[in-house]
Amino acid sequence: MAAEPQWYVAHTYSGYENKVKADIEKTTANRHLEDQILEVSVPMQDVVEVKNGKKRTVSKKIFPGYVLIKMIMNDDTWYVVRNTGGVTGFVGPGSKPVPLSEADMRRWGMAEKDSSEATEIQVDFGEGDLVTVIGGIWKDTTGVIQSMNMSKQTVTINVELFGRETPVEISFADVRKAH
Repeated sequence: MAAEPQWYVAHTYSGYENKVKADIEKTTANRHLEDQILEVSVPMQDVVEVKNGKKRTVSKKIFPGYVLIKMIMNDDTWYVVRNTGGVTGFVGPGSKPVPLSEADMRRWGMAEKDSSEATEIQVDFGEGDLVTVIGGIWKDTTGVIQSMNMSKQTVTINVELFGRETPVEISFADVRKAH
């Protein structure tokens, strides 16, 4: 039985994510490994910034310093990624890469969509509502919903991070309306 492709995370020098993505894709094509390295991703999120009283939407990296790679882990694919300029290693204990779990992928809106999933989502909160985060790294944080993404099943709330309001995207499953 052939190994199933899974998502792995490669750590990169900050600012090199897009170059690493392009280099891995180029090497994959040159070595004809497209059936083993299936996708290279630098997840981005649209964020509304306000500077000098003007609002503008900019794309920001969700995980600066990291590139996500959907691949079948073997000696060839490990070598390609590990020896790409700008890559400092895989995320995992020691030198052993650990694939992302399905739960992590869902949390970040990157899971494969199951065709049996309901398309209509009903939630008891909306934009402007105060919610409490009940799971994940922002557990016990409260915030006002700035926006909702029904297809990804996420809300965006502002949290205080390093003394500044920072928008974060959180799964519907990890928030509940504050009472």
